[in-house]
Amino acid sequence: MDFSEKWGTDVDTAVKLALADLKLTIDEVDVTVLEEPSRGFFGIGSKLALVRVEKKKAPVQEAPAPKQEKAEVKVEKAEKVEKVEKTEHRKEKPAKAHSERTEAPRNKKEKSNRKHNKKERTERNMENIAPVIEKVPDEKLTVCEDHVALKFLEEVTKEMGLTLDITAKTGEDSLYIDIQGKDSGTIIGKRGATLDAIQYLTSLVVNKDQNDYTRVVVDAENYRAKREKTLEMLAIRLANKVSKSKKSVKLEPMNPYERKVIHATLQNHPHVTTRSEGQDPYRRVIIELK
Repeated sequence: MDFSEKWGTDVDTAVKLALADLKLTIDEVDVTVLEEPSRGFFGIGSKLALVRVEKKKAPVQEAPAPKQEKAEVKVEKAEKVEKVEKTEHRKEKPAKAHSERTEAPRNKKEKSNRKHNKKERTERNMENIAPVIEKVPDEKLTVCEDHVALKFLEEVTKEMGLTLDITAKTGEDSLYIDIQGKDSGTIIGKRGATLDAIQYLTSLVVNKDQNDYTRVVVDAENYRAKREKTLEMLAIRLANKVSKSKKSVKLEPMNPYERKVIHATLQNHPHVTTRSEGQDPYRRVIIELK
């Protein structure tokens, strides 16, 4: 292996991990910083450093230039071969062109049909999947302009230097918070990690010293619905792969909500089953044959 990409709390730590992986010294490699680290605000929005460490390539020695006389001989031979090829090409061209005209449309049509059928199968599978988090219809929710959750989030985002519009709606035992604005990508974070942290802290604030528990859902730019749909399609694609290859597949580590989406999507699958292994935050889903 000639390169290694590693995460670390800072650039130096990530480089050391990559060097240990490659068993090389710093003088033998080139280092590229892919992502700079960031401390965030109280740990929220913090980012690790990502580096790519690649072994230096040995200098390429240029081959000596051929003598002029030999070069002229080669050119003559090449010209002769080219003339012969052109003559043969003119003879065979009509048959080849006819073959291409008849086969090309057929191949394109077959590929288009396969792609269309695959899309239809995926859409039919998606229609039978219920969302993991069933959101209450808007007509049953009440807009809330003064809530402890709004005050908390406004203070946090202000300290983080973010410009966002935050709205809240309440149901019977739920609180839905929607975040919009140009800095919404920062509040979402990598794979929604920052958004999950914000939701957890907001839930603690809302349910502090309360007898009845209120479920808090914090969303930004409809991220959770988009992420859920992505995970559902991923689960179906990997389940089909397991069915064909007869080999189990391990997914990347996920939070409890995302693991629940995978389990719920495949709970009625005829050929595969799912289970989780490991400890948080490295717990992951495994898809395997029944």
